Amino acid sequence: MAIIGYARVSTTDQSLDLQVDKLYEYGVDKIFKEKYSGGSADRVELNKALEYLREGDTLVVYKIDRLARSIFHLRKIVEDLTERGITLVFIKEQIDFSTSTGRLMFNMLGSIAEFERDLINERTAEGRERAKAKGTHMGRKGKSEKDVQKALKLFREREVNGLSVNEIVKMTGVPRSTIYAKNKETF
Repeated sequence: MAIIGYARVSTTDQSLDLQVDKLYEYGVDKIFKEKYSGGSADRVELNKALEYLREGDTLVVYKIDRLARSIFHLRKIVEDLTERGITLVFIKEQIDFSTSTGRLMFNMLGSIAEFERDLINERTAEGRERAKAKGTHMGRKGKSEKDVQKALKLFREREVNGLSVNEIVKMTGVPRSTIYAKNKETF
């Protein structure tokens, strides 16, 4: 039964020292360390740590956000470890999955995070509806009519000027879809 630590910082100029010290204080046997963004689920040292662990082992991480940035990814890791009979401990949050209280705390935190995300989505949708009701344009601001007309002229004269649609888009900033939608030619 090994106690394995995992430490991560997001950038190379950040230090792992605090996490490593706390992991050794906890009593880990081995530490997997990396300097890599938590936004990526494909982290080499994390994958090595997860592969290294065996039934009865414990994975110790200083803080929850060092292991995963999203609730989805975190739940996936937790489920995998639980199925394999591996305990997970977060030192800072004092969550120990070997206890019923630790599992309860994790589920409560996950539920709160989901609730918060749902509230944000609801507020965003309500704001969008209010803006639409006021007649506010949603999305990217369109190009001026002058730019659109210039793009259409260049498009219609492309056999003479030798410009491709991509070149016209780059020159005018008018999206390809607008050029095609406003032009009456059949392709």
